[in-house]
Amino acid sequence: MSVAHRAMERLRDWPDLDEGPACCGMGRALRTEECEIVHFHSDRDADLHLTEPAIRNLAIHLGRSTAIRLVPDSQWVTVHLDTERDADVLLCLVSVALKAHARCAGATPRRCNLNRVTFPDRRDHQMC
Repeated sequence: MSVAHRAMERLRDWPDLDEGPACCGMGRALRTEECEIVHFHSDRDADLHLTEPAIRNLAIHLGRSTAIRLVPDSQWVTVHLDTERDADVLLCLVSVALKAHARCAGATPRRCNLNRVTFPDRRDHQMC
């Protein structure tokens, strides 16, 4: 079972999230009543609808992670899920996203980051 699949299994148990197809047409989504929160596009990548204010507040921290990609002018961040630690980061950020969406209910999301982000293979760059 992939890290992304295990992360989705953990999130399915959260009371505020329901599963369904991703609105972008690729993969599965977990959503609240108001909006989609996370898209699982593959066994290794997830897009998280974090909101612009939350991204601004966390930008320095998000930019330091090798597992996270930011796309300019996007309300979504892409998380590359290679390890269980990456999944833990995703779950923490889902919690942030749920709080952010509660503060800006009714905002219309732009499209997710599908096909807008690439990750180098981090296994080639690991230090001994």
